[in-house]
Amino acid sequence: MSDLFSVADVSAARGPLRKMEIAPSDAETPAQYTLRAGEQRIGLNAHLGASLRLVHTGAIHCVHCGRATRKSFAQGYCYPCFKSLAQCDTCIVKPETCHYHAGTCREPAWGEQHCFQPHVVYLANSSGLKVGITRKTQLPTRWLDQGAIQALPILEVDNRLQSGLVETLFKQMVGDRTNWRAMLKGDVAPIDLPAERDRLLAALDQELAALKQRVGEQAIGTLAASPVELHYPILEFPGKVVSHNFDKSPEVSGRLMGLKGQYLIFDTGVINLRKFGGYEVEVAIE
Repeated sequence: MSDLFSVADVSAARGPLRKMEIAPSDAETPAQYTLRAGEQRIGLNAHLGASLRLVHTGAIHCVHCGRATRKSFAQGYCYPCFKSLAQCDTCIVKPETCHYHAGTCREPAWGEQHCFQPHVVYLANSSGLKVGITRKTQLPTRWLDQGAIQALPILEVDNRLQSGLVETLFKQMVGDRTNWRAMLKGDVAPIDLPAERDRLLAALDQELAALKQRVGEQAIGTLAASPVELHYPILEFPGKVVSHNFDKSPEVSGRLMGLKGQYLIFDTGVINLRKFGGYEVEVAIE
């Protein structure tokens, strides 16, 4: 990860957007955000309250291969990459449908590197209680990307397929989605995550035992973790959440009032930069 503080004084950039880098927060300091436009970086925390303008030039470049594309698929890919890359397959969104064992993985080497490593099943509070999964190495980045204010790892499994099977059990009792509008309004109530963990594990005890018999007793382990609190740099939450969209208007501008998840919060509305991966923009801060 880049040195966020070394780029904080940069006030202009041009290039294809990537998801923002977010450095974890602690009890005293909010998360540190860096906007990425091609090879250029802008540290955003230092510019809260300033006027920020992003103008889409009309160009879109695939975030994987770099080729020009008229339309972006799956948050930044050209159509050939969208259809050929394992990271764009439906099993990434629904890991319980992993088909590596059937010999039909799009990129077996990629799958072995990314899917066959420890994954964590967690509870989080971004717009209310939700269950989620991620590679163990992606914590706490995954929670920050989702705008969670609280998170708690509850189980560790050997691979992505198993994490999907466990998550499917939990989804019988708790959702796996974030209400992004509620997340951005900032009125999310705290949740006793350890109590919710205990409640869910007790209710799913038999189902989890059966799954352990199927995949191996050692493949699924209970974690004795403590809840994590996450903090974001926000001057003011929006009263009404209005969404900006480069496909409808090439310019997004206003006073930068906050950063949460992958969203920029302006006094004129919000925009999810991850949605527009690969869109070439000119960025200016005044």
